[in-house]
Amino acid sequence: MANHKSALKRIRQSETRRKRNQHIRTRMRTMVKRCREALDSGDAGQAADAFKVAEREIRRAATKGVIPKQRADRSVGRLAKRLAALG
Repeated sequence: MANHKSALKRIRQSETRRKRNQHIRTRMRTMVKRCREALDSGDAGQAADAFKVAEREIRRAATKGVIPKQRADRSVGRLAKRLAALG
């Protein structure tokens, strides 16, 4: 266990950031899952709405540094490709 004041602060900061990142990542994955389910159902309107929400969450995660920007672009691109094929 840490003994220095600065090390104790670093532990507190790391835990706070871990929880924030976990929350953002979980929310993003849930929205992507909902988007994929909507795409699988075949309903173009519902899929378009779900895609908007999923894209927003993916981009937000990339902005916060939870996932790399390239991975965000790739994920959004793949979902957009499926949405275009549906419509």
